[in-house]
Amino acid sequence: MFCMLVGVIDPSLAARARPTSTSDSQMLPVVEPLRTLLPGGLPRGITISVEGSGATTLAFGLIAATTSQGSWCAIAGLDAIGFCAAAELGVDLGRLAVVANQGDSWDSVVAALLDGADAVVLLPPAHVRPATARRLAARARARRSVLVVLGDSTWPEGPEIRLVVQEASWHGCGSDHSPLRARRAKVVRSGRRGAAQPVATELWLPSPTGKITSSELPSDGSHARKDGEGVE
Repeated sequence: MFCMLVGVIDPSLAARARPTSTSDSQMLPVVEPLRTLLPGGLPRGITISVEGSGATTLAFGLIAATTSQGSWCAIAGLDAIGFCAAAELGVDLGRLAVVANQGDSWDSVVAALLDGADAVVLLPPAHVRPATARRLAARARARRSVLVVLGDSTWPEGPEIRLVVQEASWHGCGSDHSPLRARRAKVVRSGRRGAAQPVATELWLPSPTGKITSSELPSDGSHARKDGEGVE
């Protein structure tokens, strides 16, 4: 089941969320299938980009374990969010602040969210000034938050970690007219410093159950369709 809902929350509410996070860890937790890419979890204070078809699903998967363990996360810049799909991925919606329409002062909104949330998923506007990107990256470092940027083509500063979804294909029930239930994809991690050596894994984004799981070839004769073949 898929729900579509747009939420708008005053970012000042998120500024009061930080005390609810009690973890002193240098890492934010991630769900087990993502540990091949992020063995210790998400390092606090970094900027990470997520790109390709399935990037939003992967970004929600990155914050699922953090919210389920009691910390606050935020979404900024996405006009419409499938909240039921996010919940199936493991996101605790009660720990999620959403600012859909950021207006012209979007960078101030994101900065406020970084002050109050352990991770912020951002769909940036089409044009981002390098100084703005540097300021937000510095804010994330100072607040020990994680800034997750959807796509880096408009982000002028290179992220510490980059996740790229490749070779994505949807799987249905065995015919061209069957519903497409799951997306299988290769995800490649690269970046700087400790992430300089590329690492790749195959995942379901999502699996037939709605969660992110390690990928295995389907054994039920299900039909596969590459992204772009009649699928948005």
